[in-house]
Amino acid sequence: MGIKMRLGLLCSGGLGYKVLDHLLTKYKIHFIFTDSGSAEIIKLCKDKEIDAFIGNPRNGRSKDFLQNRDVDVLISVNYLFIIEKDIIEIANKLAFNIHGSLLPKYRGRTPHVWSIINGESEAGVTAHLIDEGCDTGPIIEQKRVEIHPKDTGAKLLEKYKIIYIPLIESILNKINSGIDINFVKQDETKSTYFGKRTPKDGEINWDWHKERIYNWVRAQAWPYPGAFTFYKGNRVIIDEVDFSESGFSWDMPNGLVLGSGAETLIKTPNGVVKISAFREKNIILEKNIVLGL
Repeated sequence: MGIKMRLGLLCSGGLGYKVLDHLLTKYKIHFIFTDSGSAEIIKLCKDKEIDAFIGNPRNGRSKDFLQNRDVDVLISVNYLFIIEKDIIEIANKLAFNIHGSLLPKYRGRTPHVWSIINGESEAGVTAHLIDEGCDTGPIIEQKRVEIHPKDTGAKLLEKYKIIYIPLIESILNKINSGIDINFVKQDETKSTYFGKRTPKDGEINWDWHKERIYNWVRAQAWPYPGAFTFYKGNRVIIDEVDFSESGFSWDMPNGLVLGSGAETLIKTPNGVVKISAFREKNIILEKNIVLGL
């Protein structure tokens, strides 16, 4: 098995699965906490005969599962639930979380999506001590990632995937070698928090400036649920927009379709955007219709 360090892992989704699959090649995983929607993780636990708590562990729900359990290190990766004291305390040496932002900015859910929506040019990944707050524990280590103007939420997450495992390994190697870890307290005056997003939150407001609409669309592009608008009462998902030099008049309603067919042009308060990709193919919008109605 390799390194004799006892690990517990709290993980969800594709990132959680990727980390679990890697750690199993080097470490003994004593237990897993995951959510009911993480089918790949659940299957891997069954295949490898790893004890797993599936579901929300809060408010003492995992009390029986935690009986007589302890590990050297507890790691949280993309886990869906805030971790309470009863779980944190089973780590003898360290309990840390990997969060997809440069803390203390963008605490909370889907930070990479929010970073793109807000027009950031840089994001990153933070390893931090788990406490009873939401991404509030002292920082252990950070890695910065450039956000390219064409990056979507999915593309930024792919950049994160390259970072997660080396970052975790860096911390585990320090612990295994007896190297002291330097903890840096987060600056609360610079903290920001963003909440959970659902597919219904993706509606485009055509009163927004073109730059925000551009970022809104790319942050949620395929394979994410997508930014959408309403056309003649039907929901239409848009996966890509670009800026257009086409002219307009300030008194035209925002969301007005100025051109259709080869170039689908939409008026916003400060310019025109071109819809470059619809989720459904062969959609043609009629000119002089106002979107969002």
